[in-house]
Amino acid sequence: MRRTLLPLLVVLAGLVALAVPAAPALSRYGALPRAADGPLNLLLAGVDVEYDDSAGVWPYPPKPESFLGRTDTIVLAQVHPDGQTDLLSIPRDTWVSVPGWGMSKINAANRHGGPEVLAATVQELTGVRVDAHVLLSLGAVRALTDAAGGVTVEVGQRMKYDDNAGKLHIDLQPGRQRLSGEQAEGFLRFRKDNLGDIGRVQRQQAYLTALVNQARSPLNWWRLPRMVGALHEHTRSDLSRGEVGALLGAALRGPRVQSHTVPGNYGAGGTWTADRAALAELVREHFRDPNDPRNLSVAVVNVGAPAGSAARMQARLRGLGYSNVTISNGPREGGPTTLSGERAGDVQRDVGFGQLTAAPGVAGADVTVRLGSDTPAN
Repeated sequence: MRRTLLPLLVVLAGLVALAVPAAPALSRYGALPRAADGPLNLLLAGVDVEYDDSAGVWPYPPKPESFLGRTDTIVLAQVHPDGQTDLLSIPRDTWVSVPGWGMSKINAANRHGGPEVLAATVQELTGVRVDAHVLLSLGAVRALTDAAGGVTVEVGQRMKYDDNAGKLHIDLQPGRQRLSGEQAEGFLRFRKDNLGDIGRVQRQQAYLTALVNQARSPLNWWRLPRMVGALHEHTRSDLSRGEVGALLGAALRGPRVQSHTVPGNYGAGGTWTADRAALAELVREHFRDPNDPRNLSVAVVNVGAPAGSAARMQARLRGLGYSNVTISNGPREGGPTTLSGERAGDVQRDVGFGQLTAAPGVAGADVTVRLGSDTPAN
């Protein structure tokens, strides 16, 4: 009995030791894998470190991590229940309209208003709702890579760069190789090539693909608790347990990753100007859930409601996650609110009132809501 019990206790002790790094994450996000009803849209953003320029030493020391700095990496991930995952990389220099702020590079959105403003900016740019966000500090890449035992990627060119102020020292030879955490950070942050920010996006995609493929291998499953612990230590997220369960359920089916980048061209001052038409086509093909009414284009027309009703309905629908809602005034007419379009019944539940009709809708809109005399004043 003792000869049998001792090896069993050793194995159990080893399993406990492996699981310990993941304990804080499990206490916060622990959930059972589940099959979600539809895809989950997750915003991933790497936050730049900020340095204390008031300190009396050089190089300036980093400030305590607040997750409110500029975002160095921005990725919109759509994870389907069957494990299919599409990644949309958004260059940090993309010129966008930041809600409540104005025109700016998208990497400043988080600094202007935190992850909520960043998510709203991404949603306005892509037309895809954001269900949850995960912000990663600069230390996340080093910690996660080391916890994974290194990540093997193809280094496409000689990378040599020193930034003493930012404590960044890059020295990589070309070729396929396994990178340590420090080397992976340099690989991802290097910008001194002809592609600039787009080159960084391509390396981010290569790194993420390699990391996911390594994590999928049964030979690396024993590393997963350390990887989970490393991520938790260096992230801030609003993921719910239900959403974590959906991600786990998708992961168990074997994630299959496809990467995309916001199409566009370089503009003034090194900005990236998105090709809106090409982006809309990319989103339509890869990031639309046909079963979710919030992805429909909805036109709200005031034809008999109190003044301001169309704007209030637009705000209501946007608050529920509708990302493409336009408003206008139509010829005044009597009668109740009507909804038209093939999916009008799905939208009616969120509008909360009105009657379905077969009347033609606004050109280009999936569903048209004509607000009539039964529209509440507030």
